[in-house]
Amino acid sequence: MTRTHTGGPGMGVRRNWAGNVTARPAREVSPASVEELTGIVRRAAEEGLKVKPVGTGHSFTATAATDGVLVRPDLLTSIRDIDRDAGTVTVAAGTPLKRLNAALAREGLSLTNMGDIMEQTVAGATSTGTHGTGRDSASMAAQILALELLTADGSLLRCSERENPEIFAVARIGLGALGVITSVTLAVEPLFLLTAREEPMAFDRVTAEFDQHVAENEHFEFYWFPHTGNCTTKRNNRSLGPAAPPGRVGAWIDDEFLSNGVFQAACLLGRAVPATIPAIARISSRALSARTYTDIPYKVFTSPRRVRFVEMEYALPREAVVGALREVKAMVDRSPLRVGFPVEIRTAPADDIALSTASGRESAYIAVHLFRGTPYRAYFSAVERIMTAHGGRPHWGKIHTRDAAYLSEAYPRFGEFTAVRDRLDPDRLFGNDYLRRVLGD
Repeated sequence: MTRTHTGGPGMGVRRNWAGNVTARPAREVSPASVEELTGIVRRAAEEGLKVKPVGTGHSFTATAATDGVLVRPDLLTSIRDIDRDAGTVTVAAGTPLKRLNAALAREGLSLTNMGDIMEQTVAGATSTGTHGTGRDSASMAAQILALELLTADGSLLRCSERENPEIFAVARIGLGALGVITSVTLAVEPLFLLTAREEPMAFDRVTAEFDQHVAENEHFEFYWFPHTGNCTTKRNNRSLGPAAPPGRVGAWIDDEFLSNGVFQAACLLGRAVPATIPAIARISSRALSARTYTDIPYKVFTSPRRVRFVEMEYALPREAVVGALREVKAMVDRSPLRVGFPVEIRTAPADDIALSTASGRESAYIAVHLFRGTPYRAYFSAVERIMTAHGGRPHWGKIHTRDAAYLSEAYPRFGEFTAVRDRLDPDRLFGNDYLRRVLGD
């Protein structure tokens, strides 16, 4: 049965993970089946209420905010089918990635690539363009082979390259603007091992050798610590084994004590006394030592993220990323800004999804973060000016100020997406203020 929660004075306020977005829906519903969800959508349309599906709130934008009906995925979390011959898994849209990854591993299977956390739902992660880093393997949405979409008129459409291909071309990253995704079919492969090599590296060296590192590694990323010339790099490559996960004590020191516990304390100090941040950055950038370990993919790709933050990320043409990052460093060095979070750089091959940040071009990403509760506008605005000067595309689920006028120029297939939206949701049943800004009316 559907669980329904009705909002009222002092009740029903919803906040995202970072705490920077709030919404007060008229009611929240947790349908237990697609049939119940269909009834919810039809009733909302009759009442003149908007409908927004929500995941786990890990987006930093208001893409899922609504004052209408908020659809929670709590009861739509099943793994529907695993087809070993076809190399696919079909899951209900609300399935958390951590549950999916663990279930696939038990079956001797894995996704090819993934982001660096796994708290999100499958539909939430794919609909906003969540990605990891990869020379050859792209975002989670690019691994979708089929999906089911409940549209504004109550129709359930199955979309793939063969069925409704014009919708499939845009709906894999649909921002919740086209309807409610009810299930997703993803490509999977036999479980494999990854060897991770993490090591410190100077900023000048890693930027000079960036193209070489990307070419030589299946998955390369690095973090630069502002106010220093220090970086930490991570290279993930497939391995024949044997598995050699980090030792329990060493993993706790690196992943919990240093990356979460001590880092949380450092962020609190930096927020209270910004003048301490450069010194903290110098210490932090030297705290994590080099290490190498081998494990199954989700245990290498993903890490716990317990320190809460706000984030902005832009995708650039890959050839522009080193120059843009050097501009960011120069800007921070000459400004009064105090930045206590490292800057993350990742890559992705070109894909064929209309609103993918890597649509039609090989891309690299620059992500900037600040500790939750820290004023971020001055820093993010300065970085955003650099990103837009290089033709950057903002991550749909992360803070940015771009609008439809800018985005229609940044995405050659923008009109293809909005045409499908006009066809599937002409009355904007699934709209909200964020979608009005980024997609237009």
